[in-house]
Amino acid sequence: MPPASTQSTTWLSFALLTVLCWGTYGIFLAMGSENMHDPANGRMKAFLFVGLAYFLAAVLAPLLILVLSGANWNYSVKGMPLSLIAGIVGAIGALGVLLALNAAPKPVGAYVPVIMTVIFSGAPVLNAILSMIITPPPQGWAKVPPLFWLGILMAVGGGALVTINKPGPAPKKPVAPAAPAAASAAPAEHKA
Repeated sequence: MPPASTQSTTWLSFALLTVLCWGTYGIFLAMGSENMHDPANGRMKAFLFVGLAYFLAAVLAPLLILVLSGANWNYSVKGMPLSLIAGIVGAIGALGVLLALNAAPKPVGAYVPVIMTVIFSGAPVLNAILSMIITPPPQGWAKVPPLFWLGILMAVGGGALVTINKPGPAPKKPVAPAAPAAASAAPAEHKA
């Protein structure tokens, strides 16, 4: 992290990268599970590949970064279980997305934006409140700026509005009636 005196926006780049990745997560998960072509087990098959991706991104990548940076291999007794819990709740959350998609009415694609909006409007609210419980505001809860609470209400309200006003799927196109077979045969000419 840069010193507090400098105004770095590197954190914002990484935060926007996360928005990009997590904002597309539900779409790719739904498409991946549908393209497993297994109505009974397609979602779990897709989740298996999510786990493989987690291994690649969350085990091999940090391992490489630690090796290349010459990090020591000493781990804190308190940090290890808390980090493991973070991984477990993250993985259970990913499973929750999958289960929500599985339980969604058909067509599932129409519900992906709703499910992800509920998750991504609810998760920051929960995170903000839990963070303030764990690390209370220095001057107490009464000194929390009103705009913070307004932001919480807007996040919850926005999630509710998207959920309630979700556009429905496109109407199915009517099937054109088949032409009668007899009409397609030309009448034979009679010679007298």
